[in-house]
Amino acid sequence: MVDEQFKHEVDAYVDEVWEDVVADIARLVRHESVEDLSAAELGKPWGPASNAALVEAEDMAARLSLEVTDVEGYLGFADVPGASGPDRYIATIAHTDIVPLGLGWHFPPLEVTRKDGYLVGRGVQDDKGPFVVSLYAAHFFARRASAGLELPYTLRCIIGNNEETGMGDVPRYLGRYPEPLFCFSPDADFPLICGEKGLYSGRFTSGVVAGEKIVELDGGTSSNAIPGNAVAVVRADAGSLPAAERIAVEGAGEGLARVTATGVGGHASMPAGTVNAIGVLARYLLANDLAGAGERTFLELLARLTEDTDGTATGIAASDDKFGALTCIAGTVRTVDGRFVQTVDSRFPTTTSAEAITERLSSVAAEYGCAFEQTSGEEPFYISPDSPEIRVLLSTYEEYAGRPAKAFTIGGGTYARHFKRACAFGPHDPSEKTPDWVGMEHGPDEAVSEESLRRALKIYIVSIARLMELDL
Repeated sequence: MVDEQFKHEVDAYVDEVWEDVVADIARLVRHESVEDLSAAELGKPWGPASNAALVEAEDMAARLSLEVTDVEGYLGFADVPGASGPDRYIATIAHTDIVPLGLGWHFPPLEVTRKDGYLVGRGVQDDKGPFVVSLYAAHFFARRASAGLELPYTLRCIIGNNEETGMGDVPRYLGRYPEPLFCFSPDADFPLICGEKGLYSGRFTSGVVAGEKIVELDGGTSSNAIPGNAVAVVRADAGSLPAAERIAVEGAGEGLARVTATGVGGHASMPAGTVNAIGVLARYLLANDLAGAGERTFLELLARLTEDTDGTATGIAASDDKFGALTCIAGTVRTVDGRFVQTVDSRFPTTTSAEAITERLSSVAAEYGCAFEQTSGEEPFYISPDSPEIRVLLSTYEEYAGRPAKAFTIGGGTYARHFKRACAFGPHDPSEKTPDWVGMEHGPDEAVSEESLRRALKIYIVSIARLMELDL
């Protein structure tokens, strides 16, 4: 199927549809599709905002001549039927939900801004932009099918809607439909991700200690990101508080001061080079006696949790030859009904387990008079880089990138981990040099290069065509 003529056809198609691709990304970005379980209802299990993005995506797929199925609002999928029938299919899976917008934006987060060859807006990289690209890859084959060129296998674009907060949509899907023969998720980096660390999250909860000196403690936007900002409202005279690096102080009413810490945020799976604002804040409050007795104990816990990002300070450090070292970060801190609640996110290798992490962190909590509970845990995922499907994807990437490619493992979690034969495949290319103003996924000014998305669309179309030639 794939020859020079086919690749010329792909090039012409991408040129033809590109402005439509950008317009459809903008349609999705307008939806603030953050999970809201408090507003969940029948047919909208992740809340109305997430559902609105899912419906938008399904309408988009139908407009692109794909056969759409909605799975009770949990997620959806869109098919290009093949000769194999609906039960033997090759799939892509991307998602339409996002993390909260957060602070620090210089562009409208719910609009797509074009600047210097980049698209800016929440979700353009993670994962609304790549999702739209996957739909247009399927549309290429739908057009060929309408001309009588039927695919050997059905091609399915799975439209996820709960990736950022637990991936509760995929079990619902797999409970009703057979596994894909092979699946890739355009929700990560090129060249190709063949393995993912185990995923773990939990939370520490203090006793009812808030209020003596700390009126409110608030930091971070997502439990799976290192916070770039954290704030405390304390009982103190703002004018009497000393200056400190990464700390700003202002009045917050009579007898109250607002202390704001600024760190360097980042994704929980890649903590190198970050500075946790919660740790910066906790150390400042401790150093300036801005905590009562029970509050101080909790701040000491926060200082320990943010001492490193490999779990050494809490005794959960581990590593192996496939995944490297465990990571563990403190994500969000909140004040709830007089208690402080601190979340943690860990990505772990094969030499430890969720159970072992829970046991150790529970012991740490007890040292500080806190409670600890595990909120999620998934084992590591791995597919051999030598499998024929992986070799097809890598060779296609090499062809378009012009350089050798090798599969690698990550600490992040993608939908791939829920399937027997799957991987994460682009579209972000870590080798790409970006301007200083370009923000990363989960952060302010999230942006993606149009040229990289255009190339990814070509890579996906050619990769799918080659996967269709395999005996699966």
